[in-house]
Amino acid sequence: MATRALPPGLPAKVASVPPNQTLYVTNLPSNKIQKEDLRTALYMLFSTYGAVLDVVALKTMKMRGQAHIVYKDIQTATQAMRSLNGFEFFGRELKISYAKSKSNIIAKLDGTFKPPAASTAAQVEVTDLQQSIFNAPLPGASANVTSRGLPPKPSASDHAMPDAAAETRGTKRPREEEKKEEESDSDAEMELEDDSDDE
Repeated sequence: MATRALPPGLPAKVASVPPNQTLYVTNLPSNKIQKEDLRTALYMLFSTYGAVLDVVALKTMKMRGQAHIVYKDIQTATQAMRSLNGFEFFGRELKISYAKSKSNIIAKLDGTFKPPAASTAAQVEVTDLQQSIFNAPLPGASANVTSRGLPPKPSASDHAMPDAAAETRGTKRPREEEKKEEESDSDAEMELEDDSDDE
């Protein structure tokens, strides 16, 4: 069986990774440029070869100097990789290869996206002592608390306000009463004004 030769322009380690819509770019400057400026510059550079769906460039210690460029199709990703591999970008030569796995944005478009499972560090064992502390009643509220730790439900009867008479609720006053109240209010204001003048 004959071995297949690599196409020209591809690095030797690319042979183990199948072609992908996502490119893995390394040897990026990490100290000289802000993250958003780096993403914009990468987008401008790589979008000359086709539609770029996403640029992931992180500044964490683990991902420093690396980026992932996501293209719409494999052909444009391959063309960009062949053209830009070794390209001088902010004083450093880019090293470009296919990403090992499918990008999340491509998986979402394909309908094959599965959110990452919770890490084992996030799963904490709760002891009986902790459980008893969390389920304890609030201080001073132990008398009015049901067995489930909730306050009792209010009674179903509707309580009327003591100062609201049933016959006057929801009825409109006749105009004569309104006029009398307005006159008495204005008389009280006049008396107050007269009192203030005397001083």
